[in-house]
Amino acid sequence: MSVPVIGTIAGRQLITDLQSFGLQIGGQTGGVTRKGGAGPSDHKAITIAGQTVMVPVYTADARRSPFQASVPGDDGTSMLVRDGQAVAPIRFPAPPRFYRLETADGIPYWKIALLHGRDTLATTVHQTCIRYADRRTSCQFCAIGQSLEAGRTIAYKTPAQLAEVAKAAVELDHVRDMVLTTGTPNIVDRGAAVLADSARAIRGAVDLPLQVQCEPPRDHAWFGRLREAGADSLGMHLEAATQAVRERIMPGKATVSVDRYLEAFASAVPVFGRGQVNTYLLAGLGDTAEEILALAQRLIALGVYPFVVPFVPISGTPLENHAPPSSDFMKSVLAPLGGMLRAANMKSTDIRAGCGRCGACSSLSAYEQ
Repeated sequence: MSVPVIGTIAGRQLITDLQSFGLQIGGQTGGVTRKGGAGPSDHKAITIAGQTVMVPVYTADARRSPFQASVPGDDGTSMLVRDGQAVAPIRFPAPPRFYRLETADGIPYWKIALLHGRDTLATTVHQTCIRYADRRTSCQFCAIGQSLEAGRTIAYKTPAQLAEVAKAAVELDHVRDMVLTTGTPNIVDRGAAVLADSARAIRGAVDLPLQVQCEPPRDHAWFGRLREAGADSLGMHLEAATQAVRERIMPGKATVSVDRYLEAFASAVPVFGRGQVNTYLLAGLGDTAEEILALAQRLIALGVYPFVVPFVPISGTPLENHAPPSSDFMKSVLAPLGGMLRAANMKSTDIRAGCGRCGACSSLSAYEQ
């Protein structure tokens, strides 16, 4: 079976298409899986055209995808097929070695932190959120409670546990950076305090670049405290670009308005540095391409990296039947956004730690080139 050579432009379009349509997989493929949890989810990691990306595989749309992959061989390689035609060889990365370990009290390391993409370790420190239990306030795309209910994680990861797992992940699997996110535990520091304690413990155990992620704390002095605790970058995620969409999709989180986020970004960038503060934007929730790009321009002017990711509907959430964005819509956002980032000399490769550096949930980094 002949397979075409995938160039840069074709490769980024293929990744964009895959992340929009999802992937049908046959049997058990092992590797790195992201199912349930706090963020964009129901994904599996694959390596294609030299880039490791997270592709939806557990969604209803993925089961109807024109893309298919057979059970991989012993080395993890498989063939990506689209509508019956071979497209490109792909590889399912092997499970990391640190997944085999557990703490002294019997907690598997993979319940404490997971590998994302190729070399980013990630964890939700508090696997609960004050907004989640009440659908009048919860983010309608969020599945933070699903992995906890299924026994795939634990409710709270202590600083000592995180430090232990991070050290093992670096030593055994050459992890490059780590993301610490959290459900919002209160409306004052909004998780910054627990993130600071976690960062301090991890950096005391291993030299690993860290990104911390939370809603903007009321007191912006927390940005300095997080930096002093060892955080290299900061994520504060708007999720949607316009206040109207935020109020409809995430009524509780939207009480912290877009304007308040912009004020927080302006305070955080001088602490962490230009390009070291980012925000997640989920394309496909209802914002137009023009609205996403208009906000992205404002963010870039502030020194904030806008990490635009296609929305993935997660089973069991109110938005499980909400259609993901088309690949054409994603290209209409990512192509001009890549040009904006190039013009501003703001590159994902310059981010010290975090989702933008990992880049596995979006093809944005390919459009920066």
